[in-house]
Amino acid sequence: MSDQVPAAGAPPKNGSERASDAFVTYVLNLCKVKKTQSDLRTGLGLPVERCNYLHRYLVPRLPAQMHPDARRAHYAVAALIAARPRAAREADTHTAAGQWYQRANLGASLAAAVNKQVIKPDSAEGDLHLMARQSSGAIHPRLPALTRHLLTGGVSVDWAVLLEDLAWWNRDRDRIATRWLEAYFRTTAPDPEHDMPASASRLTEEN
Repeated sequence: MSDQVPAAGAPPKNGSERASDAFVTYVLNLCKVKKTQSDLRTGLGLPVERCNYLHRYLVPRLPAQMHPDARRAHYAVAALIAARPRAAREADTHTAAGQWYQRANLGASLAAAVNKQVIKPDSAEGDLHLMARQSSGAIHPRLPALTRHLLTGGVSVDWAVLLEDLAWWNRDRDRIATRWLEAYFRTTAPDPEHDMPASASRLTEEN
């Protein structure tokens, strides 16, 4: 069994599109058929072994040799995309915009929700700190309600970024959780210089 995460990692060799972006586009196209969307939605929060209706759509798309964490991440994100509220489905046309490190991870989406008063800061921070201590097995069942809350409030989720983060979570949790927390506090925290004494601000500029 391979430890690699094909279909959710680096861009193809021709550099045209990340595999995770291609997968998201594939699922979005599948969801244009209501029956298919309904089938994919049955996998919400479930392990791959219980996603019986998803296999016909995802097995042909994914490599036979794939790390179990990566496979579950693909099934989970496919189900989450299929379960989007109607308003989010109508507005969601996946475009891979910007450099990868600049794209919004789950921490940034939670920050946007706080800024829009969709989620209270204490609740968002609590979710982030809790997930930072959990395995992906504990996070997956939480995602349907959380992402639906975000989408219903008009906050977008970058499915390709979430896919890659979930695929690597158990093997690189500290780094990914730190990225989520940094993105959250960078977006919600006030400008440090706003409340900084003038003398301290000048010192920072001089350094």
